[in-house]
Amino acid sequence: MGRQPDFVSKKFRSLQDKTLTNALAHCIGKEFPRIGGRRMLNLCAEMIVDVVRRHLRARDYLSHGQVLWIGISVDDPPSYGKTTAETDLVPVILDLSTLDDVQSRIERTSSRQRLLQKAMRLCQQAYRQGALLSNSDLAELLNQDPSLIGRLLAKQERATGEVIPRRATLHDIGSGMTHKHIICWKRYAQGKSTEEIARETYHSLDAVDRYLGQYDRVRHCQLQGMSVAEIAFTLGCSVSLVNEYLEIDRQLERNHE
Repeated sequence: MGRQPDFVSKKFRSLQDKTLTNALAHCIGKEFPRIGGRRMLNLCAEMIVDVVRRHLRARDYLSHGQVLWIGISVDDPPSYGKTTAETDLVPVILDLSTLDDVQSRIERTSSRQRLLQKAMRLCQQAYRQGALLSNSDLAELLNQDPSLIGRLLAKQERATGEVIPRRATLHDIGSGMTHKHIICWKRYAQGKSTEEIARETYHSLDAVDRYLGQYDRVRHCQLQGMSVAEIAFTLGCSVSLVNEYLEIDRQLERNHE
């Protein structure tokens, strides 16, 4: 005798299919019929849902003074022709206003110093969550001019010898960067190991080795009597990059005098 039909399951099982993933898979299948079968459609739908969930945060996740922002992934550096829309984006939660910020106002801390402290905090928080902020991000968050943000952070880096983790320094975006100088200074002026430098500058070991190696090559070419243009041609890099490393070398030489 055959198994009795499960009428309850038959009536209600369809309710389990009423999901956002299935709705997306159905829509994708209708709009892009050649994309693949049901397994591929479900995979695409699940990827979309995952992105949406990471970019949307319930109100319970945010506290007073916090804001949800989208940064560029630390692990997705720029390349020629790649736009922000083609870059891995990472949602982060940032402390836009804290009790310490309010206390700084009460203590009459200068507006420039308060701005610097906020910008540094936001950069650090984004980095710890796997993202980098640009000067434009900071300018929009803090209602300031991006050039002012850039000058304040660069000045702080020069004064302390410590890299502030933002896109300008870790992804080689923008001008006025100081990370090459800091990396070379820590190695040749302070005698620190590659591991120490990588940890203190938020760079990978490979990146530190790359910068130090490029500095060594530029310096070697200069000692051979080559001009800036010849060095750039030989090493396959820009004249401005060669000049940047030569300026680092001059500063290191002055330090040894």
